[in-house]
Amino acid sequence: MCLVPCGRVTTYGAVARYLGSAQSARMVGWAMNACHRCATPVPAHRVVNSKGLLTGKSHFGGDDMQQQLEAEGIQVENNQVVDFERIFWDPNIELGN
Repeated sequence: MCLVPCGRVTTYGAVARYLGSAQSARMVGWAMNACHRCATPVPAHRVVNSKGLLTGKSHFGGDDMQQQLEAEGIQVENNQVVDFERIFWDPNIELGN
């Protein structure tokens, strides 16, 4: 998650595919849920569902997730990232897996 650039988002499924376990998007979500206990901050707010919805919102601080994304220049309307396809960051492409 720390490799996802500011102003971009990725998905639970994209991370799971990058890790070689395409069917494990839910497990990525659980890992993101636990990251608030990490000593080093993890930008979990940059991970959304496959449609760009802020489904982790209840786990990552409620409206704070939307505010963090908007502070990075990402527009959010009705809990969904606007122009999702344009700002989507695919680790398989960006990191060359």
